[in-house]
Amino acid sequence: MSMAHLIEGVWLFIFWYPLVMSLVWIAGSHIFRNRREPKAVSEWEGIDWPLVSILIPCYNEAETIEETIAYMDKLAYPHKEIIAVNDGSSDQTGEILHRLAKDYADLRIIDVKENRGKATALKLASFASKAEYLVCVDSDAVLDDYAVHYLIANFITSGERLGAVTGNPRIRNRDTLLAKLQIVEYASIIGAIKRAQRVFGKVMTVSGVVVAFRKKALVDVGLWDTDMITEDISVSWKLQQRFWDIRYETRALCWMLVPETLSGLWRQRVRWAQGGQEVILRHWKVMLNWCHRRIWPIYIEQWLSLLWSYSWVVMIGYVSITADTIQDALIWFNFSAFFLVMLALIQLLSSIFIDSRQDSVWRYFFFGSWYPFVYWIVNTLIVIVAFPKAILSRIRGGDAVWTSPDRGARKESETNNSL
Repeated sequence: MSMAHLIEGVWLFIFWYPLVMSLVWIAGSHIFRNRREPKAVSEWEGIDWPLVSILIPCYNEAETIEETIAYMDKLAYPHKEIIAVNDGSSDQTGEILHRLAKDYADLRIIDVKENRGKATALKLASFASKAEYLVCVDSDAVLDDYAVHYLIANFITSGERLGAVTGNPRIRNRDTLLAKLQIVEYASIIGAIKRAQRVFGKVMTVSGVVVAFRKKALVDVGLWDTDMITEDISVSWKLQQRFWDIRYETRALCWMLVPETLSGLWRQRVRWAQGGQEVILRHWKVMLNWCHRRIWPIYIEQWLSLLWSYSWVVMIGYVSITADTIQDALIWFNFSAFFLVMLALIQLLSSIFIDSRQDSVWRYFFFGSWYPFVYWIVNTLIVIVAFPKAILSRIRGGDAVWTSPDRGARKESETNNSL
């Protein structure tokens, strides 16, 4: 193959890959909305709701944990216990939790003196839980009043092979440009992808911020992996490889805080990308087993996404070096940028239409004009940076511990208005 043919092939891949995948996400999300997404509120009269354990792992959450516990205690779900794990926090999280335990009868505390990571904290909480159903919630999150009902109703009405139900994260700090961009992202990318994956095969990952598990399923796969940086992605793959089903419940809303600084967002997304790459490096044997064929599209797409990121950067460098004039390079860049912008805006419009049933996101459509730059370009750099980290992590091993996250700055009025 000549160099010219190779360059042409790379260019065609760069052009067609995002186009095809965007069409897949759009089509899949609309199929999910029309065929699998309930259009009415469920009727729950006469249901004997089982005991649910709400697990809240905490690390340096002194600013948010009191509010989170208060909202969990007020949830309408009738039969629950709350287990909060202080995982070696260096702030006042532990002291706050012990004080709250005296005020809330349903709250129990596990106080770990050394930071061992979110997966270990969840393991400890599951050992202490009394329920068969575990609802895992981040310590900065606030659940919609009936979110637990919607999650658990799936287990009650489905077969015994349902292992997990992932909820629908919503953003509550909405003042800054960066936060508004993430609202657009959660609508046009994350929500659309989850819907499409649920239609066409398996789900890449549950949402770590809000997910319900059947404890028997977790025990069957050995609970969460303590050596993986994203325990939610890892446990999703383990469950599905053992043929436990995962569902996406769009009505189980969870209001969360997102980073409002570029550095905080960068750290979060590098961690997410690294976690996904660690999973595909560990679980490559799924491609050798015909029984796991429904996972193959997700696995292949993850590698194609990684390949696309490197190809895009290489092509930018190649065009910059080989272009006869600056104008030639700008023509290529402008065409690529125009293509990505149009593609992203079409997907955004489609996804906001679907997401508007749960959240009034139409007002943020304007910020879609900024979104392609933030997602396509910055996310490409994130994927490239994360891949060497994922390889080194698999070589070194060891437990994946926490770092203090950027939760953003939210006002009390914003929380009240969102819920």
